[in-house]
Amino acid sequence: MNILVISDIHGNYPALAAVGQAAAPFNCAHILNCGDSLVYAPFANQTFDWLQRNQVFSIRGNTDDRIIRLLKGKSLKKPTKPEKRIMYTSTAEALLPEHKKHLLRLKKKKILCLDHTCIGLYHGSPSDHEEFLTAATPDKRFKELAKETSCQVVLTGHSHSPFHRQVNGVHFINPGSVGRMMDGQPDAAFAILHLDNGQITASLHRCVYDVEAVVRALAEQQLPAIYGEMFWTGTKRLA
Repeated sequence: MNILVISDIHGNYPALAAVGQAAAPFNCAHILNCGDSLVYAPFANQTFDWLQRNQVFSIRGNTDDRIIRLLKGKSLKKPTKPEKRIMYTSTAEALLPEHKKHLLRLKKKKILCLDHTCIGLYHGSPSDHEEFLTAATPDKRFKELAKETSCQVVLTGHSHSPFHRQVNGVHFINPGSVGRMMDGQPDAAFAILHLDNGQITASLHRCVYDVEAVVRALAEQQLPAIYGEMFWTGTKRLA
């Protein structure tokens, strides 16, 4: 069984569509999404259309949390910079009613059993919704997290750092970011998880997408041009 693992789409539908095409040859039985589906690229409704059309198992991330806060009529404490806040408010205003309902139903974690394998979906880590786990995180931390879970596979996002680490019998996998990579390469990132009678393997992938479509949409909606630079360069331009 092949499973497409994605995370941190950040409203970047052109990148998401490209990932779907790039992963098609793997004939994936399921798609698992570790959150931060919204904010920074202006395709919130197209993103949710794709996720629902493909019956994706999704959780929510920290950017999704802030949109939920706005939908509930609450104010944002962070971010404080106007050029960042507008990306949240414009997303909340653009969401169609059915997608608002979908977002409000998402949980912070999900445990699935697929092909006799227990898989945990988290945004940050099993112990902290906003923990940054990266390829450089020490083994000591992964050993601590392995003790906290009964899952054989732990899928995470948030750090936008692709990795696959096997520690104390637990496979920790971060697919990287579909829509907002920060390593100087704008290409979309995803992972393929392969399950075969108890055998667990994973591969990390990148694919090109239509960055110009994202930059053009930002300009058409009069959103800060600095985000166009961010998508072109594959870097984090704002703190």
